[in-house]
Amino acid sequence: MKINEIFYSIQGEAKWTGLPNIFIRTTGCNLRCSYCDTKYAYEDGKEMSVQEITKHIAGYPCKHVCITGGEPLLQEETIDLVKNLLKKDYKICIETNGSISLEKIPENKDIMVSLDIKSPSSKMEDKMILGNIKLLKQKDQLKIVIKDREDYNYAKKIIQKYRPSCDIYFQPVWGTNPKKLAKWITTDGLNVKLGLQIHKILWGNKRGV
Repeated sequence: MKINEIFYSIQGEAKWTGLPNIFIRTTGCNLRCSYCDTKYAYEDGKEMSVQEITKHIAGYPCKHVCITGGEPLLQEETIDLVKNLLKKDYKICIETNGSISLEKIPENKDIMVSLDIKSPSSKMEDKMILGNIKLLKQKDQLKIVIKDREDYNYAKKIIQKYRPSCDIYFQPVWGTNPKKLAKWITTDGLNVKLGLQIHKILWGNKRGV
């Protein structure tokens, strides 16, 4: 499979925020979000076998793995990688962009799905498979990136309609004022969490962190 980068750092988003993670970033994405911060993963990468990846990450003192992209579910080998990592007692988070069915992901207590639903400012909201939200379990997480009030209202409608059973994160687009989003959430009394990208707060908006 084609891998853009592998690195070891602190998880900066959502439920595992602050927890050391091994990041496996796959190459390739079927979306082109307006605010994408990983455009370098669209095409760049090198071919690695599942065994090579597993051997590579064994050198890190960590058992939490985040498989991200790009879009990991575009590559059939991603599921083979997940199954192999489970045999090695890793706990896995699969970050997926909401445009591919979750049905191919095996059900396992050590797999957390992080589903990203795109809002209008992304220009990709029409690509979403919103039925994926119903497939999320309590151990999973739903993330919606929000740039402005239109995005916020869209996100509200989504959670009111689908009522996810998992944790929900409203994350401001990097560079926008998170205080506005915090105010909207508290004013409406939404049962969601404000998600901040602490890796960018710590190290800036760059690769490998």
